[in-house]
Parts: sequence; C-alpha cells; structure tokens
Amino acid sequence: MGRRVRQLRKARGWNLQQLAQQVNRAPSALSMLENGRREPKLSLLRDLAEAFDVPVAQLLGGEALDRRAELEIALERAQASPLYSSLRLPGIRPGVRVPTPVLEALVGLHAELERQASAHLATPEEARRANRALRAHMRERGNYFGEIEAAAAEMLRAAGHAGGPLTERDVRAIAARVGFTLHPEADLPHAARSVIDLRHHRIFLPHPRDRRGHGRRQVALQAIGHIVLGHAEPAGYADFLRQRVEVNYFSAAVLVPEAHAVSLLKAAKANRDIAVEDLRDAFAVSYETAAHRFTNVATQHLGVPVHFMRVHESGTIYKAYENDGVKFPTDVTGAIEGQPACRHWTARAVFGRTHQGGAYQQYTDTPSGTYWCSALVEPGDHGDFSISVGVPYAHARWFRGHDTTERGRSLCPDTTCCRKPPASLSERWAGAVLASARAHTHLLAALPPGTFPGVDDTEVLRFLEARAAEWRRQTPENATSETTTDPSHQPVTA
Repeated sequence: MGRRVRQLRKARGWNLQQLAQQVNRAPSALSMLENGRREPKLSLLRDLAEAFDVPVAQLLGGEALDRRAELEIALERAQASPLYSSLRLPGIRPGVRVPTPVLEALVGLHAELERQASAHLATPEEARRANRALRAHMRERGNYFGEIEAAAAEMLRAAGHAGGPLTERDVRAIAARVGFTLHPEADLPHAARSVIDLRHHRIFLPHPRDRRGHGRRQVALQAIGHIVLGHAEPAGYADFLRQRVEVNYFSAAVLVPEAHAVSLLKAAKANRDIAVEDLRDAFAVSYETAAHRFTNVATQHLGVPVHFMRVHESGTIYKAYENDGVKFPTDVTGAIEGQPACRHWTARAVFGRTHQGGAYQQYTDTPSGTYWCSALVEPGDHGDFSISVGVPYAHARWFRGHDTTERGRSLCPDTTCCRKPPASLSERWAGAVLASARAHTHLLAALPPGTFPGVDDTEVLRFLEARAAEWRRQTPENATSETTTDPSHQPVTA
C-alpha cells in the first residue's frame, strides 16, 4: 500500500511536503507509511483517497500498480525467505536508485534459486502431494491413456510383432525402431534402473545376473518409453513422478497389447471368468504387471470400476489406485503411500493363508460398501508383497472366484477395528513392553538431491564417461563426435 501511495503522489508531481499539506499530516509520518514501516489509520486512508481522488479500495488493492512496484515487492519477499536467509548474504533495499534492469536480474536469480531448490530436493510431503495429484488425474481418466496405448501399438506394428508373449528379440527390434541399441552392464549405477545415452543412442541396462526386482524386458521398455514419449529432464518431483507412471504404462501396454488383452477379457467377462492370472499367463508377465494392466482397460473397455493395491507384508501400502469408491487410509495431506492397510482387507488377509501358491479371494464389508478382491503374494526386494485387485460387490459376478465364502469386516478408519489392541491385552501388558520399529526409510526420508531424484548424478556421469572412453578406444575415427556440446544431447536416467 505504501508503494501505491508513493506512485499516486509522484503521478501528481507532489513531494512529501505537498502531500502532507493535503492530508494534514507530518511528512515524516507519510514517509514511514510509504516505506512500509507504519500502517495507516482508517481516517488517514480516507484523507489520502480524497486527496488522490480515488476509491479507498484502490489504495488497499492486492496487486502492484506497475512492473517496478511488482519487482520491488518480489525482491523484498524473496530476501525474507528462509532459503535466502540460509545463505547468510546481505539484502538489497530496492530503493529508487536501484535501476529497474537490476531488479529484474535479482528477482530472476531468486526465482531460479527457488526453482532449483524445489526441483533438487523432494521432501516426503512433496512426494506424497505429487502422488495424490497424479492419482486424482488417473482416476479422472479411469486410468486409461489412449495416447500411450497408440504409441505402444505403433511400436509393436513397426517391430513386426504378430502376437503372443514379447521376446527379448522383439524388445531389441523396438529399440532399433527408435534408433537405439541395448547394452546390459554389470556396473550400472546401483540406484538406476537404466541409463540412456542420447549422444550415442545407447540404453544401458542391468546385467542378467543383476536382480533389481524388474524383468529385463520391462526395464528396457521403460527406458524406450522415455524416448517414444519425448521425455526430457524432469522439471520437478511431480514431473519426475508423471514420467515414471507414463513409462510404466507404456511398458505394460507393449507387453500386454490393448487389442489382445481386451479380446481375452471380454470373452472372460461373457463367461463370468475374469482372472488377472490369465493375463499374466497369456503374455508371460508378472502378476503385478498384469494387475496394473487390468486397471488400465477394466473401466474403459469392460465398464468395471476397480481398485488396486500393492501392500508389504508389514501392512504398509506402497501403491494404490481406485475409481470404485473404496476408501483407502490417508494421512493429513490425503496421501495413501506409507499408510497401514486394514488387517481385515484381502490385501492383508492373504498373508495369513497356509498355502499362498494361488490367488486368494474374499468379500470385505467396509463403511463405504462391500468389495470383492483377489490377491496374490509375490516376493520383492524388501520382502513379500500382496498384489490385490478388487471391485464393488455388484461387479464381482464377472470374476473367477466370485463364489468364495471367505468374508471380512472392516471398520477402519475407526481405531477399534485393527489399530488398537483389545482392552484386555492392553491392560495385561501395560508398562511392560518396549518395541523398536523397522523404519521404512525409503518411504519417509527425503530423496537424495539431483536431477533424477534418488540417483547419484556423479555416479551416472562417471559411468557414461567410462563407457565413452571405451567407445573411443574401439572406434578412434569417431572420437571427434564426442566433443559435441549440444544441450539436447544429455543423458537420461530412468
């Protein structure tokens, strides 16, 4: 507001003494007002508005009157931020003697500083909020992305894939169609699924002996997905997460082609015999990939709302999706990841089965309705995980195992359901128990900073430099092409 007063005063050619005479106030008091060191009383606001012949609301407006004032405000706010304070640098008072181009440069530098700090450090809260926003977007689209389906179908046609399970030879043919070669490496940076060298059109993958929890075909297709979908370095954690979801979708759409999968599922629905296991077996993919793929096409092509969960044996939810109204547990930000699943849900009950060789089906009564779910336990890098797919009771009739007699009842989020032990046990052991939790640090800790969250940039670049040196030794006539500085030729880490 002080800047508005100063601008209106100067627009009329008045100095502080002349304005003071207009409003019957001391010039020093008006100077403090203009410099933001004093708030005016209502009577002064009325006098100022009358002197300038403007409404009082114009003096109290939230936006700056011009670009200069906007820059001054932006600089003062940036210098007051915790980020700038942590640098222990002196501030600059944006007085009239500071040229406007200097203010432009300073404000731009502060904005870039803030952007880099946000992009290179994804806190748990940021990650959870990004997950929540992306899950809402997926729900709006029924988890179906036609543009990615079309891209996957085009790659399969171009590679000449006729049908059936995708072979590693097919994957290499798809890579060749986009101009890349695949290179398994024993010393791939430990935190990277893959590294794409855009300069030499090579994709580095884990060695066959390297067991990182993902099939070689899937990892290769995820890397190819970055290229086909035109991904660049992520602009922030939300962008990183979006790219991750898109390449996972692309990989699954290539491994389990839409046309063939929908044909199989429609026939199964007609026979009331839909089963995720059939997708898994028909296309030689993991149960988790088949379950993900089912959620892509179930609503779009079968008219079936669905939910999906990947739950650790400890009960912690790692992944979840729904468009069928089921109520997942959430934290105060609305995020699901890291929350405990109700122990009465199918995703938890499956761990208590004596024989976990096949899928386990159960109906569960919840506050939001009754759901039928099918779950299977698969081993992971950090223990066993249940993969569960569920639908509302009205749609259970289309699925194999809908005749199960297993039933659970969940009252969550009511803490009396499974969060609190029975009163008799609590009383018997009161004050006599100490336990140390096994912390899931990868869920709770901030991701290491870098262009690609969770990946050491230095490790990736040293890996590529070593491979480039090896390539120069093998093909010395091409060594000069190594020196290009084209900014578009930067590595991409998946």
